[in-house]
Amino acid sequence: MEYTADAARYQAMRYARCGQSGLKLPLVSLGFWHGFGADDDFSNARALCFTAFDYGITHFDLANNYGPPYGAAEATLGRILREELRAYRDELLLSTKAGYDMWPGPYGDHGSRKYLIASLDQSLCRLGVDYVDIFYHHRPDPDTPLEETMLALSDIVRQGKALYIGLSNYDGETMLRAAAILDALRCPFIINQCRYSILDRRVEQNGLKRAAQTAGKGVIAFSPLAQGLLTDKYLHGVPADSRMARDGRYLKPASLTPETLRRILALNDLALSRGETLAQMALRWVLRDGVVTSVLIGASKPLQIKENLGILTEKPFSAQELAAIDGCCAEA
Repeated sequence: MEYTADAARYQAMRYARCGQSGLKLPLVSLGFWHGFGADDDFSNARALCFTAFDYGITHFDLANNYGPPYGAAEATLGRILREELRAYRDELLLSTKAGYDMWPGPYGDHGSRKYLIASLDQSLCRLGVDYVDIFYHHRPDPDTPLEETMLALSDIVRQGKALYIGLSNYDGETMLRAAAILDALRCPFIINQCRYSILDRRVEQNGLKRAAQTAGKGVIAFSPLAQGLLTDKYLHGVPADSRMARDGRYLKPASLTPETLRRILALNDLALSRGETLAQMALRWVLRDGVVTSVLIGASKPLQIKENLGILTEKPFSAQELAAIDGCCAEA
């Protein structure tokens, strides 16, 4: 049966302006890093997309090498768009990236003009669309002049292949240098994507969060749940069906040290005292000061998406609660 989106999909979701641009992002966005590969259950991937969109999650975030294999996540979404979501293309915000290894040889990685333009052309083919809404350079490339990379991004917008430009995994100083080049080119650079969670605060240390606020750029946080550590999944050990047990490439069993478990258990107690789950509190914490525009969630089940949307209700932190969260994460 052909999919029809829920008529009430925009009633509960909240949308935030991305920096000083005219674009609004949902507070919660759906990431395709895991769960959309060639070996994953296609019917489940489709259900994740439908559930997200039915609840007002309009932003789907991908990269050229999400899979496995590389390109598979884009191909999966391309099929879903072709078969079910094509009528809603103008309601969707699609983003993809290039910057990590994608194909063999000297032209399939990093930040050269040749790689970025070729990669996006391939992404558009896999997705089956004429343009993406946001195209990111996935990581800084110290061996390519910053001007070359930024000019390639600007030309991609001028060619109509992307509407906006984003930068991912940049520190504050490098982002500001890139922003100055893009501003001179009158290129709509609007957003930074970075890893950010209660347990990983490097964007506060490398100046990115402060620089984005100063420059009027948006921020979208990936791994806000520390790849599942900031959920109730690992409170009592490593479940057999968990990503840590199944894969272990990105979230290794060694990550769950006794000290990390102590912190997670203490944070869970704080969340319960606030009347919410650990995941909800962790997502709400990332969004607490308005600098972060949206949080990127991954999900293996539609129910997880629905549970995370509990953050749409107002539940501000007290100064005492914020201090307690910091205390939980302090070095022993």
